[in-house]
Amino acid sequence: MTDRNPEKDPADWVTGDEPMTGPQESYLNTLAREAGEHVPEDLTKAEASELIDELQQETGRG
Repeated sequence: MTDRNPEKDPADWVTGDEPMTGPQESYLNTLAREAGEHVPEDLTKAEASELIDELQQETGRG
């Protein structure tokens, strides 16, 4: 069976090089606080998405 909603790699996003969104930044800050990490301020949407994935695994939220 074919997956009708495949997850697209953030590196392939058309808007991936735009600045991260407000919701991404807010969620990243929450995850980073829980993980004891620092979030760079100038992340792109794609970079933010990848960091969210990493921090979700680290914090057990993923």
